Amino acid sequence: MATSISQALTQPHLGVWRPETGRLQRFEKTVTLGDGDALWERAAADVLLWRVKTRSGFEVHPDGARAVVGARPTIIAGWAGVRIQEPVEVVAVVDEPTRVGFAYRTLPGHPVQGEEAFIVRRVDARVEFTIRSLTRPAPSGPWRTLFPLLRVAQIVARRRYERALR
Repeated sequence: MATSISQALTQPHLGVWRPETGRLQRFEKTVTLGDGDALWERAAADVLLWRVKTRSGFEVHPDGARAVVGARPTIIAGWAGVRIQEPVEVVAVVDEPTRVGFAYRTLPGHPVQGEEAFIVRRVDARVEFTIRSLTRPAPSGPWRTLFPLLRVAQIVARRRYERALR
């Protein structure tokens, strides 16, 4: 078990997150998944296998690949027959006895600019899931003007993320 961190702004290795946000919009939410060893083991494995994303309607290629620092999986968002590629790079992975998760940053061509983290934490028997993100409009391109619509899509995706590991 190890923690591997590049330059993660969402700091998945920390219990308390106090980021320097600059012009990035900060989001953090923690939900309780339930209790018990079986839930912890499943959620800890699932989070590193991108199942938060795949169970929320996204595709992640290669399918079944574990999050590792430096990986650049292809994430595809689909809605109403439109498929959008979201280039990302994993910047941190945490795999500790009571905290497991990862963070990825967006790459040029992604609809938004920023970083997102998914963290599962064990507190006694309770299993918690935290979503963290820092976002702003893409610096250029057609997505920049659609940022208000993308914020709505983020809200919908986050609600799905909250249920993905239950």
